[in-house]
Amino acid sequence: MHIESEKITVNKSQKETFEFLKQVENFKQLMPESIEKFEMLGEDSFLFQLKGMPAIKLKLDKTEPHHLVVLAAASDKLPFTLKGEITEIDENSSEVQLIFEGEFNSMMAMMIKKPIQKFITTLSENLTTI
Repeated sequence: MHIESEKITVNKSQKETFEFLKQVENFKQLMPESIEKFEMLGEDSFLFQLKGMPAIKLKLDKTEPHHLVVLAAASDKLPFTLKGEITEIDENSSEVQLIFEGEFNSMMAMMIKKPIQKFITTLSENLTTI
């Protein structure tokens, strides 16, 4: 399953946006209002839970300064990654696109596609306010 957010403009340089996204505790600021739980598990991992959904653990998997941040699920039950691709517009702004990739059976994919699309959209919209 491959889901992409719209490309959004952030009023921060590419480096500032990258630094924000690689600090996983900052994801708390991006979460939807329906969040029930957000807990730091370590310097590079966190757990979050949205209403009606199971808790999900994410960990910082990979970074490529200053254009890529990849978070990966810390569980094999729902194997997926969430990538943030950051492109420089100018010295004071950057463009970000979030990309969700996971392998799920067709039944699971049908059930989770809309909630994940909504989640990715909310994260990217909230990025514009950082």
